[in-house]
Amino acid sequence: MFDDRSPIYHQIADAIKNDILSGALGADEQVMSTNQYAAFYRINPATAAKGFAQLVDEGVLYKRRGIGMFVSPDARQRLLTERRERFFAEVVDPMVDEARVIGIPLDEIVDRIQAGPQLNVDETTGTQVPEDTRGGAQ
Repeated sequence: MFDDRSPIYHQIADAIKNDILSGALGADEQVMSTNQYAAFYRINPATAAKGFAQLVDEGVLYKRRGIGMFVSPDARQRLLTERRERFFAEVVDPMVDEARVIGIPLDEIVDRIQAGPQLNVDETTGTQVPEDTRGGAQ
Protein backbone atom coordinates (compact mmCIF):
# COMPACT_ATOMS: atom_id res chain seq x y z
CA MET A 1 0.00 0.00 0.00
CA PHE A 2 2.78 2.43 0.85
CA ASP A 3 5.48 3.73 -1.47
CA ASP A 4 8.59 5.86 -1.04
CA ARG A 5 7.25 8.98 -2.78
CA SER A 6 5.86 10.68 0.31
CA PRO A 7 5.83 10.14 4.09
CA ILE A 8 3.69 7.20 5.20
CA TYR A 9 1.48 9.41 7.37
CA HIS A 10 0.58 11.49 4.28
CA GLN A 11 -0.25 8.29 2.42
CA ILE A 12 -2.47 7.18 5.31
CA ALA A 13 -4.33 10.50 5.24
CA ASP A 14 -4.69 10.32 1.44
CA ALA A 15 -6.01 6.74 1.58
CA ILE A 16 -8.67 7.72 4.12
CA LYS A 17 -9.59 10.77 2.05
CA ASN A 18 -9.96 8.56 -1.02
CA ASP A 19 -12.19 6.17 0.96
CA ILE A 20 -14.39 9.12 1.93
CA LEU A 21 -14.55 10.42 -1.64
CA SER A 22 -15.38 6.97 -3.05
CA GLY A 23 -18.12 6.44 -0.49
CA ALA A 24 -16.35 3.56 1.26
CA LEU A 25 -16.47 5.72 4.41
CA GLY A 26 -19.57 7.79 5.03
CA ALA A 27 -20.40 10.77 7.21
CA ASP A 28 -20.21 10.03 10.96
CA GLU A 29 -18.85 6.54 10.24
CA GLN A 30 -16.20 5.26 12.62
CA VAL A 31 -12.73 4.61 11.18
CA MET A 32 -10.22 2.07 12.43
CA SER A 33 -8.31 3.11 15.51
CA THR A 34 -4.70 4.15 15.04
CA ASN A 35 -3.60 0.93 16.75
CA GLN A 36 -5.82 -1.21 14.50
CA TYR A 37 -4.54 0.67 11.46
CA ALA A 38 -0.92 0.23 12.58
CA ALA A 39 -1.39 -3.50 13.22
CA PHE A 40 -3.24 -4.07 9.93
CA TYR A 41 -0.60 -2.31 7.81
CA ARG A 42 2.36 -3.28 10.04
CA ILE A 43 3.50 0.26 10.68
CA ASN A 44 4.46 2.22 13.78
CA PRO A 45 1.35 3.36 15.72
CA ALA A 46 2.87 6.85 16.02
CA THR A 47 2.98 7.08 12.22
CA ALA A 48 -0.69 6.11 11.96
CA ALA A 49 -1.53 8.60 14.72
CA LYS A 50 0.25 11.36 12.82
CA GLY A 51 -1.85 10.67 9.70
CA PHE A 52 -5.06 10.67 11.74
CA ALA A 53 -4.03 13.88 13.54
CA GLN A 54 -3.55 15.54 10.16
CA LEU A 55 -7.10 14.57 9.20
CA VAL A 56 -8.47 15.91 12.49
CA ASP A 57 -6.58 19.18 11.94
CA GLU A 58 -8.09 19.42 8.44
CA GLY A 59 -11.61 18.78 9.77
CA VAL A 60 -11.97 15.49 7.88
CA LEU A 61 -12.17 13.36 11.04
CA TYR A 62 -13.37 14.15 14.55
CA LYS A 63 -12.78 12.42 17.89
CA ARG A 64 -15.32 11.08 20.31
CA ARG A 65 -13.53 10.71 23.62
CA GLY A 66 -13.30 7.08 24.65
CA ILE A 67 -15.05 5.87 21.50
CA GLY A 68 -12.81 6.63 18.52
CA MET A 69 -12.46 8.67 15.36
CA PHE A 70 -15.29 9.38 12.95
CA VAL A 71 -15.74 10.94 9.52
CA SER A 72 -16.90 14.55 9.81
CA PRO A 73 -20.40 15.15 8.44
CA ASP A 74 -19.11 17.59 5.80
CA ALA A 75 -15.87 15.72 5.02
CA ARG A 76 -16.87 14.51 1.55
CA GLN A 77 -18.06 17.93 0.38
CA ARG A 78 -14.98 19.57 1.90
CA LEU A 79 -12.69 17.10 0.08
CA LEU A 80 -14.56 17.49 -3.23
CA THR A 81 -14.21 21.27 -3.02
CA GLU A 82 -10.50 20.99 -2.19
CA ARG A 83 -9.83 18.55 -5.04
CA ARG A 84 -11.82 20.65 -7.50
CA GLU A 85 -9.84 23.77 -6.63
CA ARG A 86 -6.56 21.85 -6.87
CA PHE A 87 -7.60 20.34 -10.24
CA PHE A 88 -8.23 23.77 -11.73
CA ALA A 89 -5.05 25.26 -10.24
CA GLU A 90 -2.75 22.36 -11.17
CA VAL A 91 -4.28 21.03 -14.39
CA VAL A 92 -6.73 23.38 -16.11
CA ASP A 93 -5.11 26.76 -15.48
CA PRO A 94 -1.64 25.69 -16.71
CA MET A 95 -3.25 24.00 -19.75
CA VAL A 96 -5.17 27.16 -20.64
CA ASP A 97 -2.03 29.28 -20.17
CA GLU A 98 -0.06 26.99 -22.49
CA ALA A 99 -2.88 26.95 -25.05
CA ARG A 100 -2.88 30.75 -25.12
CA VAL A 101 0.91 30.84 -25.57
CA ILE A 102 0.79 28.48 -28.54
CA GLY A 103 -2.36 29.96 -30.06
CA ILE A 104 -4.96 27.25 -29.43
CA PRO A 105 -8.40 28.83 -29.10
CA LEU A 106 -10.27 27.89 -25.93
CA ASP A 107 -13.27 26.65 -27.93
CA GLU A 108 -10.97 24.09 -29.60
CA ILE A 109 -9.90 22.85 -26.16
CA VAL A 110 -13.53 22.58 -25.07
CA ASP A 111 -14.39 20.64 -28.25
CA ARG A 112 -11.50 18.25 -27.65
CA ILE A 113 -12.52 17.67 -24.02
CA GLN A 114 -16.14 17.06 -24.99
CA ALA A 115 -15.06 14.59 -27.69
CA GLY A 116 -13.12 12.56 -25.10
CA PRO A 117 -9.84 10.77 -25.64
CA GLN A 118 -9.01 9.81 -29.19
CA LEU A 119 -8.56 6.02 -29.17
CA ASN A 120 -7.02 3.58 -31.62
CA VAL A 121 -7.18 -0.21 -31.51
CA ASP A 122 -3.87 -1.96 -30.82
CA GLU A 123 -3.76 -4.63 -33.54
CA THR A 124 -1.67 -7.03 -31.44
CA THR A 125 -3.95 -7.03 -28.39
CA GLY A 126 -7.26 -5.74 -29.76
CA THR A 127 -7.49 -3.21 -26.92
CA GLN A 128 -8.17 0.49 -27.23
CA VAL A 129 -5.18 2.76 -26.67
CA PRO A 130 -4.86 6.55 -26.76
CA GLU A 131 -4.11 7.96 -30.19
CA ASP A 132 -0.44 8.76 -30.74
CA THR A 133 -0.50 12.54 -31.05
CA ARG A 134 3.26 12.96 -31.41
CA GLY A 135 3.09 12.63 -35.20
CA GLY A 136 5.54 10.94 -37.50
CA ALA A 137 6.34 7.27 -37.99
CA GLN A 138 7.29 5.04 -35.08
